[in-house]
Amino acid sequence: MDTLATLAVTATIAAIAVPIVTNAFENQRLGVETRNVERELQTARLSAVSTNRPIRVRFNCPSTGMYRRVEVIGTVNTPHTDDAESQAAARCAYPYPAADKNPLTRPNNDGPIQQAHPTVTFSAVQTLEFWPNGTVHVPAATNPWPLLGATGASITLAHGSSYKSIQVNSLGKIRIQ
Repeated sequence: MDTLATLAVTATIAAIAVPIVTNAFENQRLGVETRNVERELQTARLSAVSTNRPIRVRFNCPSTGMYRRVEVIGTVNTPHTDDAESQAAARCAYPYPAADKNPLTRPNNDGPIQQAHPTVTFSAVQTLEFWPNGTVHVPAATNPWPLLGATGASITLAHGSSYKSIQVNSLGKIRIQ
């Protein structure tokens, strides 16, 4: 009888603990992926400033759940046709690392394709362009892209019912919320 009572108490505690532990693992995974994206944005801004070249971060590039840091080919006033939003998949497929570091051949500052965990999704994203002065610009029909608005941009990652956001303002400040 004592054994059955012990088993019943153990089963009850396990039934309560399993969802709590599962939720903790989900939140940890979401936190890790959010920090990875935030780190890639920080790296893109640093790369733009240090190389004096505009750098974009593209999401769902080349496919869902992936993101990549890419150097703008050409100039912000006259970017290469592969840098158009409609050509994002082609641009994301450029090789990494660059074949050479010759400043006359571009791109030299692309990053590797990053893959978020399959259970983590981007629910709100847009391409962000970091300029050498540290400012952030967003896609538009005209070139150069306009400065990010006063409200900034939000990149949202979701895992199950949990989500986290990364806020970026026009001056390049990046923070996790």
